[in-house]
Amino acid sequence: MRRSENKPAKVTRATRATKATVAPVGRICISMEQDLLQELDRMVEERGFESRSQAIGDMARQQLAEHKRQLGDAVMAGTITVVYDRTTRGLQKNLSDLQYRNLTEVISSLHVNLAEFQTMEVILVQGPAQKLQAIANEIITQKGVLTGRLLLTAAVLPPLHQ
Repeated sequence: MRRSENKPAKVTRATRATKATVAPVGRICISMEQDLLQELDRMVEERGFESRSQAIGDMARQQLAEHKRQLGDAVMAGTITVVYDRTTRGLQKNLSDLQYRNLTEVISSLHVNLAEFQTMEVILVQGPAQKLQAIANEIITQKGVLTGRLLLTAAVLPPLHQ
């Protein structure tokens, strides 16, 4: 008996949503050492992935984004996150000026005052990876910046203006 002749497949709201948003998949087969597989399974459980495939897909996306970043000309979106000493003379003006000079790449920023004269600023950026890295380097190396990091993703924001 085929299912379509006697019983229709049960379709739930979750099934419809999944079918509407999931792209077709390809299948691969990989082999790995048993201890690596056990570590993978622990990570899948601890991070709450639904499956090994979802975890490996996430890792592949991260590595592909890093690869594109290293190539340098791919347009990417990301964040520059810095923690700085807000009492450093002229630093906040310098950071603001740097963002203004790179208005094409800097989409938005948010800063939060932390304890002990520290401020965390998160700057949303989009543009060629090499240009974003140059902006991040200039920001992170300012006197008074305690720590900073550029995080890029292969995703691109929709155009703000047509």
